[in-house]
Amino acid sequence: CGSEEAKYRCPACLTHSCSLPCVKKHKEVSGCSGVRNKTAFVTLSQFDEMALLSDYRFLEDTGRFADGATRDNLVQAPRVTVKVSPVLIDLLQIKMCISVSSREKLFLWHLKLIFPQSSSEFTQRRVSDKQTLKQILTAYIHPTESDPVTRQKLKMYVQARFDHVKVFMKVEGRKANSVRYHELDIEKNLRDNLSYKTLIEYPVLHVVLKDHWKDYPLKGPGKKTNTPTLILALFLISSNFLLFSPACMLFC
Repeated sequence: CGSEEAKYRCPACLTHSCSLPCVKKHKEVSGCSGVRNKTAFVTLSQFDEMALLSDYRFLEDTGRFADGATRDNLVQAPRVTVKVSPVLIDLLQIKMCISVSSREKLFLWHLKLIFPQSSSEFTQRRVSDKQTLKQILTAYIHPTESDPVTRQKLKMYVQARFDHVKVFMKVEGRKANSVRYHELDIEKNLRDNLSYKTLIEYPVLHVVLKDHWKDYPLKGPGKKTNTPTLILALFLISSNFLLFSPACMLFC
């Protein structure tokens, strides 16, 4: 307000104020929440002991969230490793990848479907992990039950028999000259199909017609790793440091 010397600084926008009425007026006028953005970028020159302590407390809170998730018996998590790209700094964006319905005891996935023979892509949110791939595909390529507009775009798939359609998912972590795919079982649900597999952010499924199956070389047989229930590799950048926290933000 400028009437007195500033004594306080807003944690969110760093605006100075002199008293409690001044703080309240600032929030009303600007719409500022007054809550510090815990994931905001901090330059190395400004990174002091308070910033380090704040990051440490944030990671502690994250650990408590993760610990609580492992003790929650309402939802049996699939054995899937989910890695979130470092560019997804906004936690709201991260939560778009996967959510949990404790009441219904299931995971809800953000899903991307690619139909290469029709040059079409579709995204679907909050897909139950109890749905089979066949049920998911029905909304796109079933001759009568699919959406008419979508059916027209995917005409080649609609005209094909279901046993002439396969679903593949890219194997992550391989070199560009050695791309391999998982072949998924259309009759199984999403949870079973994703078990013991690694994802980047969310499942990307390639729906392929028979004549093109040869273009999707499969990964050779390998041992199943003892993967923890569900790991969300969340990269938090709060300064010039790259911080790693396992299995976090799952139940936000």
